[in-house]
Amino acid sequence: MQEIKAWLDKTRYKNFEIELASADASFRQYFRLRSRGESYILMDSSQEKASLLPFIDITKRLLEVDVRAPKILAQNLEAGFLILDDFGNINYLDVLNDQNFRILYTKAMEEILKMQKGSTAGLPLYDKAFLHFEMELMKSWFLEQYVKLPLSIEDEQIIEDALNAISEVVLTQPQNVFVHRDYHSRNIMLTHEAEIGVIDYQDAMSGAITYDLVSLLKDLYIEYPKDEVRALALQFRDMLGLEVDNATFIKWFDFMGLQRHIKVLGIFARLYLRDGKEGYLKDLPLTLRYTIETAAQYEETKALSDLLKKVVLP
Repeated sequence: MQEIKAWLDKTRYKNFEIELASADASFRQYFRLRSRGESYILMDSSQEKASLLPFIDITKRLLEVDVRAPKILAQNLEAGFLILDDFGNINYLDVLNDQNFRILYTKAMEEILKMQKGSTAGLPLYDKAFLHFEMELMKSWFLEQYVKLPLSIEDEQIIEDALNAISEVVLTQPQNVFVHRDYHSRNIMLTHEAEIGVIDYQDAMSGAITYDLVSLLKDLYIEYPKDEVRALALQFRDMLGLEVDNATFIKWFDFMGLQRHIKVLGIFARLYLRDGKEGYLKDLPLTLRYTIETAAQYEETKALSDLLKKVVLP
């Protein structure tokens, strides 16, 4: 905090009050700066300085396609600080309910369409190797280290076969669009003007057309009926103008969801075991259920579903 105050003293924000706004799954922290009706966010990436240049780069790409990302008002790259627009305290998770979720999700899907027009030049590719790198986190961190599920040679083959099937289907859908990678209810803000503000996008990549859609509609923090989710997914296909039949698009969507949720099982377990962050453990049951239920619907992944049914969460 002393380093933050020392830098602020050299800026127009030197007399602003500082309060903790939030922290995220990384080692970043966010502080709110207030003074006489003005409010801004200070992003403290002093422990993750390498994330600053990607954040600045991706912010520029999003603003260029009219996505409401926070403008960068001041920066200290050496110390790891940025001062950003303040979108307020209200995110989608705070306001979603059974009456409004179709309208709010449609607005959020419109924002995905804008993001997918963003430049992908130089962004890392969501290729087969990276898809597998992420999914393999489940076996090591979730199954072996967290729930300590004994795996036979046959079990390991089931996992390998399922992951291969998942990546194959993911890669058959349209690729090379801008992917936010964490586009869910906690990262979609409702600004003071009731517009959507998008945050936490610094890890963006170039990948599959359904990735951000599944992050949104199969959110790990809130759940809606499967038939409603399916209808919204097909609505997105139509908004996109994509000529593909229902079954094919839903399979793309489902297998992209499997990839994401398998990865997240590993990440949430790792956040607890390695980083001491236990807050995400409460979201493991929904993540696991999404994975089991979706995998059970397809022949290629049914054996994985049966295997994961043996998991007993601590």
